[in-house]
Amino acid sequence: MQQWAEGARRMLPAQAGEEERSRFVSPDLPRAVWAMSVRYSLYLLQLRAPGPGVEVRVAPWGAVKILDGPASDPHNLTPPDVIELEPDVWLRLACGITTWSEEKQAGHISAIGERDDLSRLLPLV
Repeated sequence: MQQWAEGARRMLPAQAGEEERSRFVSPDLPRAVWAMSVRYSLYLLQLRAPGPGVEVRVAPWGAVKILDGPASDPHNLTPPDVIELEPDVWLRLACGITTWSEEKQAGHISAIGERDDLSRLLPLV
C-alpha cells in the first residue's frame, strides 16, 4: 500500500492545486501492486472495525464485512448495508489522499443501507 501511495504522490505536478491533487491520483503501477494494496488495506479496515454488518466491496480484488450490526440473511448472504468502490477510489481514501465526502459528492461511491459512511474509519495510514 505504501508503494501505491508513493507512486501516486510522485505523479502529481509540483504546482498542482488541492482540487487537481485530489482528482489526478491514479498511479501507473503493476496490476499485482494494485491488487495487493487493495487486499491489504481491506484487511486493515477489517481489523479496525470487525463485524458482520456492512460489506465493503472493491472489485475485482476484495470484499470484507465490517462493523457490528445485523448479519446477512441466511438465504441471501449479503448484509443489509453494502458499499462498493473502484480500486483507485478506495486507495485514495485509505491513504488519506481524498476524503469520504469528496468521493461521495463526486459520485465515486455506491452505498446502500443506513451505515453508508466510513469517514470515521479512514484514512488507514
